[in-house]
Amino acid sequence: HGTIFKLIGEVLEELGMLEKTITVHGVGCCGLAMEYVTYDCTTSPHGRACAVATGVKRAEPDKLVFTYQGDGDLASIGTAEIVHAAHRGEKIVTIFVNNAIYGMTGGQMAPTTLIGQKTTTSPYGRDEAWCGAPIKMSEMLAAVPSSYYIERVAVNNTANIVKAKKAIAKAFRYQKEGKGFCMVEVLSTCPTNWGMSPVEAMTWLEENMIPYYPLGVYKDKEAK
Repeated sequence: HGTIFKLIGEVLEELGMLEKTITVHGVGCCGLAMEYVTYDCTTSPHGRACAVATGVKRAEPDKLVFTYQGDGDLASIGTAEIVHAAHRGEKIVTIFVNNAIYGMTGGQMAPTTLIGQKTTTSPYGRDEAWCGAPIKMSEMLAAVPSSYYIERVAVNNTANIVKAKKAIAKAFRYQKEGKGFCMVEVLSTCPTNWGMSPVEAMTWLEENMIPYYPLGVYKDKEAK
């Protein structure tokens, strides 16, 4: 989260939007972010960040409005809200942090947990026959006609962090220009709940998450 919020802060400062930004945080680790950012923030009931952000943006159309959500919040209880926000083409941005687990509530299996990955609610590893395959939100939302820009990035090394910043900057610029719904999915780690050291977690992300969740642009209506 620290790396991602550093990138968000840098982009907002470079765009001159720090005083014109409102973010809606999801529940969980994301909700703690209000303690260490200075731009306007609010929170939402679990999963409802895109619904709250829709109201904020329609009430304050000149503000840059984005949600910051984890995979448990967005891809589970909040699936309906984000799908319909994208379907309506709401002029908001979603920063989606995917670390394949419920990070704050005890390390339970999330919709994004990989096959075979052990969590507190899948101690023998996720079983596809019992739990289904991990959901791929970027691919799904790219198929929604009114979504405008969808990209998946990672913050596991310097090169990918640079690409992540460019993706966030593009999404925010599109909103400033009045374009439609944008989402940047960020693959990240959770060493504590994965039961790994930070270095081991980075390696696990590279060897397991990126092959299943390939990085890249999934939709960009402005691309030629």
